Amino acid sequence: MAYLEYLLYLRMAIVWNGRELPSYLGPSPLILILLFLYLILNSVTLFALAVMFLRSLYSLCTNVTTIESWEIERHHTLLRRSRALGGYLEGYDGQRVRIRKQEFPYDIGIWRNIVQGMYGSPLSWMWPFAASYPIESGLHFEVNGFEDSFVTWPPPDPDRIPRKSVTFHPDDAFTHPGDPELNQDHVSAFRRRQQHDLANHQMQTSSVHRHKAFHERYEEHRSDDDLDERGNPTALPPRGEESWQNSEGDRLDDFGVEEDVEFYDEDTVPLAELLSRRRAQRSGKHG
Repeated sequence: MAYLEYLLYLRMAIVWNGRELPSYLGPSPLILILLFLYLILNSVTLFALAVMFLRSLYSLCTNVTTIESWEIERHHTLLRRSRALGGYLEGYDGQRVRIRKQEFPYDIGIWRNIVQGMYGSPLSWMWPFAASYPIESGLHFEVNGFEDSFVTWPPPDPDRIPRKSVTFHPDDAFTHPGDPELNQDHVSAFRRRQQHDLANHQMQTSSVHRHKAFHERYEEHRSDDDLDERGNPTALPPRGEESWQNSEGDRLDDFGVEEDVEFYDEDTVPLAELLSRRRAQRSGKHG
């Protein structure tokens, strides 16, 4: 394809040099269009093949496959992450894995890598029918010896460590190991909270509860025991008082919001409530 690119370049140079000649002395418009398309197609294909050739040559010289190059990049990423976390990374089930730098074991030198990949004499490397490298099992390869024999490749990855097998008996489901009486207390407290939440959910009919008039609420909940030395209330209004609640029965005070600021008084009725009252009055007059 490089030779074809050279021939196309010569023809394009001839056309460019004769661009000022009359048109009947040059190629037809169809020939010009096809020549331009051939040049573009061949140039793009030649560029892609050149990139693939350089990548394959690099992999051959370093004895690294595409997947192994991804493993090396992953190892470098884990190394940078572990340096910020004290040399350890956490995997599944709370397992802490020590990450240490490891060298790629199968890079045995540029020339030896090429010989191992191509096999045989350099004169036979360009012959497509030459014998390939004899690997008996495909599992054992020559290593460079930079790491100890017990060090494996790829390096440990916390995201790829198998999870611990957990075995349990069906009768022990939803139970906690420890003191049976303490577990029973936890279960009883959970059931009380569950019943309380269920009751709040059943009692709630609207997400906004309207207040009574201020003097009615003041006289209803006024008590000397609920006031401090300055006359301010020391306790929150009871749960029965009308206020905003969500579907689980939580009030604004449960989220750290002052309920007195958010309450609607008689002079701040929502617009939707005013419109509903007006429609009710109109329907009563027409009735």
